[in-house]
Amino acid sequence: MANSFTRILSSKRNVGILSLVGAGSLTAGFLLKREHVTAGANVRRVYPASAEYPDLRKHNNCMASHLTPAIYAKLVDKATPNGYTLDEAIQTGVDNPGHPFIKTVGMVAGDEESYEVFADLLNPVIKERHNGYDPETMTHPTDLDSSKLTSGQFDERYVLSSRVRTGRSIRGLSLPPACTRAERREVERVVVDALAGLKGDLAGKYYSLTNMTEQEQQQLIDDHFLFDKPVSPLLTCSGMARDWPDARGIWHNNTKTFLIWINEEDHTRVISMEKGGNMKRVFDRFCAGLKEVHTFRGLKHTTHTPTHK
Repeated sequence: MANSFTRILSSKRNVGILSLVGAGSLTAGFLLKREHVTAGANVRRVYPASAEYPDLRKHNNCMASHLTPAIYAKLVDKATPNGYTLDEAIQTGVDNPGHPFIKTVGMVAGDEESYEVFADLLNPVIKERHNGYDPETMTHPTDLDSSKLTSGQFDERYVLSSRVRTGRSIRGLSLPPACTRAERREVERVVVDALAGLKGDLAGKYYSLTNMTEQEQQQLIDDHFLFDKPVSPLLTCSGMARDWPDARGIWHNNTKTFLIWINEEDHTRVISMEKGGNMKRVFDRFCAGLKEVHTFRGLKHTTHTPTHK
């Protein structure tokens, strides 16, 4: 099991685990501290940028608000080392104009390097979406010390269940909008191998969407754990539903209070949940589970967040 992460950590790209704080369907800001990233080869074009610039006159999303012809011309011929381009990043926002009263994000990050290669567009999008959070000057704090939580017991007359969740991705592998089949399968392999080593209250089992039995599928539906193939145009236009259900699945502990979704919208969604209003206990388990995966495997993790819609 440790070998899975050892291989990742020892690769030439100096990879590790990224911590994606917040719901994966929302932008939560670029919070990554790392080495300098260089762009890949320029994209070869027949027509000038002015001829390729998308018609955004009827669009209501953050991307459309900040993508000027000048920025498009500056970035359109760039690509990340994985070959991810600006046009791929903005396609979901081009295809989905949005609603006059509901402003969506309008772009996605295909990999970690997207945040640097396309910073001229991503930074202002993130800043608008998160009420002034500036990825160039601000660093979001991550604190997994659950002992600092002094309350957290909600009145169960009003609270039926409690849940804490986050997303985490594996450095060195493209994010779901751009990953190849092989990368997606590698995400599944690495994560499942790591989770297989959890012990005690965190011990559990992985259920592959491709290989699960009908009984297992029905039980996961009854438990409200099973996620479906993305059907939202925001997600399908981003490329997140490709090859479904290849390399997707759900892991949960034996008591069904700690869950990991694999290759849904993020590489992983980590969820701690239980019935009732004891949010402190839910958060304790959430922090313990994340620390166990990281410290026990000797992993280095960095806080980071993708732009998903």
